[in-house]
Amino acid sequence: MDFLDYAFMQRALLAAVLVGITAPAVGIYLVQRRQALMGDGIGHVAMTGVGLGFLLTWSPVWMATLVSVLGAVLMELIRWYGKTRGDIALAMLFYGGMAGGVMFINLAPTGSNANLTSYLFGSLSTVSPSDVTAICVLAAFVVLVTLGLRRQLFAVSQDEEFARVTGLPVRVLNLLTAVTAAVTVTVAMRVVGLLLVSALMVVPVAAAQQIARSFAATFVIAVAIGVSVTIGGTVTSYYQDVPPGATIVLLTIGAFIALTALAAPLARRRARARAAADGSADPGDCTIPGSRQAADEVGV
Repeated sequence: MDFLDYAFMQRALLAAVLVGITAPAVGIYLVQRRQALMGDGIGHVAMTGVGLGFLLTWSPVWMATLVSVLGAVLMELIRWYGKTRGDIALAMLFYGGMAGGVMFINLAPTGSNANLTSYLFGSLSTVSPSDVTAICVLAAFVVLVTLGLRRQLFAVSQDEEFARVTGLPVRVLNLLTAVTAAVTVTVAMRVVGLLLVSALMVVPVAAAQQIARSFAATFVIAVAIGVSVTIGGTVTSYYQDVPPGATIVLLTIGAFIALTALAAPLARRRARARAAADGSADPGDCTIPGSRQAADEVGV
C-alpha cells in the first residue's frame, strides 16, 4: 500500500473510482438504446476541446466538456433530422473532431504534443488537483442524472414510442442522455483516455448482463465491475509501469470473459431449480439470463 503515500496516486485513485462509477452508469442506457459506440464518437469530438484548451491556455478538461456537450447535442439533432445520409454526417463530425484536435495541438505552444498522449490513452502522473476538482464536479452531475432519472431514462431506452405515449419528454431525455455521455467521456479521459473510454462504458454492462436478470441488478453489477477494474488497473499501472487505460480495458474484457463462462452453468442451475419448483420447466433451457432485461422494471 506504499502507493498511497504519493499525492499523484491518491488523485489517480480518486479519479479512477469516479470513472468506474460514472462510465457504466451512463453506458447501461447507451447499450439499451443500441448506441454502444456513441462514447467513441464523443471521444473523437472531445479531442478538439483538448486541443483548444492547449491553444487558448485554458483547462483542457473544461474545454473538452464544452465541446463534447455541443458535439453530443449535434449528434442527437442529426439522429432526429438526418433523414438521408445521417451516418455520413456523423462520420464527418467524428473525424472532423479528431482532425481539429490534432490541428489545434500543433498550433499550440511547444510541448503540447506530449501532453496530448496522456489525454488519448490516460496517465496517472498527470492528473492534477484542478483535474480532480473538475472530475468530482462532473461525476456528481452524472450520478445525479443517472440515478435521479433512472425510471424515465430506462423507459426511453427500452421503447421511445411507449415512453412518448405515456407523456414522457422523450427528446429532452434523449438530449440529457447524450449530454451525460459527453460529460462522462471528459470525466474518464484523464484515467482511461479518449480513445479507450467507450470500452469502459460498454464492456462492464455487457459483462453484467451475462449474469443479471433485471435492469437494477445489471446497473449495480456493472458499476461494481467498473470500480474494480479501474482501481485494479490503476494499481497495476503503478507497479508494472504500463499504460493505465490499456490495463483497465484489458481487465474489463477479462471480467466479461469470466462472467460469460459463468453464465451458462448458472443458467442451467436456475433452470433445474425452476423445474424442481413447479415440475414443468425444461431443465435443458440454457438461455443466458442477462440477455433478457425485464420490461417491468418498476423498481429500477
